[in-house]
Amino acid sequence: MNKDLVKLTARPRLYSPNMLACWPGVGNVSLIIATYLRSKLNFKDLAEVNPANFFDPIGVAAVDSIIEEPQFPQSKFYYRKNDAGGEDLILFIGEDQPSAKSYELANCVLDVATRFHVKRVYTCAAALTRIHHTEQPRVWGVATNQTVARYLKKLELIQKGNLQIAGLNGLLLGVAKEREIDGICLLGEVPSYASRMPNPMAALAVLKVISKMLDVKIDTVELSSLADETREKMRQAAAEAMGQYIDYFTQPIWEQEQEGEGEGEDEDGSGNEEGV
Repeated sequence: MNKDLVKLTARPRLYSPNMLACWPGVGNVSLIIATYLRSKLNFKDLAEVNPANFFDPIGVAAVDSIIEEPQFPQSKFYYRKNDAGGEDLILFIGEDQPSAKSYELANCVLDVATRFHVKRVYTCAAALTRIHHTEQPRVWGVATNQTVARYLKKLELIQKGNLQIAGLNGLLLGVAKEREIDGICLLGEVPSYASRMPNPMAALAVLKVISKMLDVKIDTVELSSLADETREKMRQAAAEAMGQYIDYFTQPIWEQEQEGEGEGEDEDGSGNEEGV
């Protein structure tokens, strides 16, 4: 492990650890899971990636007319001992993905995994499908080799067909395969029309699966509540959009013609707001 790339802040003895590595992505599924796990479980600092090797800061901030030092996204490792005597866990959280050197960063993360004899690496991501936001997201699973794929098949997580996993949440497992490290990516279904919104519904579905795989007991009440709130917001937004759609296409033809002439008012002189 290159000490110029990673600074260790602890050297714990870990028992057969797994690693969960997470970066921002579609629906922020991975990052929601990682930050929730860290907030609910007793993780301790383990190491930090030197960001200057992978990120280029753009500009600086000035506070009260004083220039501050360049700020970089953090890429940190945490560890948790299993109180029940089972497998320990290393959690990696990257605040951002680099515009370049993603392959090098993936190897850097796996160097830490090798240093602590991690037996399997996990990532999470979103699977964009035709699912509606009112439906329960399913969880897909892909693996780095046939042995692990058979394990996923027993859990009914394998989906037929091909898929592309963008960014480091996918690339990390490709590099893990190169290095003959077992790896799994769990993907939660996200509606294609809501890809730009944080999706705690998909994150919750994946968290329930991965917590069993990692033998981690975690209270999901807060995340469940957030998922319900987000689903309701999506419902309201969809209802509003549908109402506007119906209003527009059921508007009398003569009113549409007036709008085309730049009138902007009804026959009685009142404003005619459309909000398309």
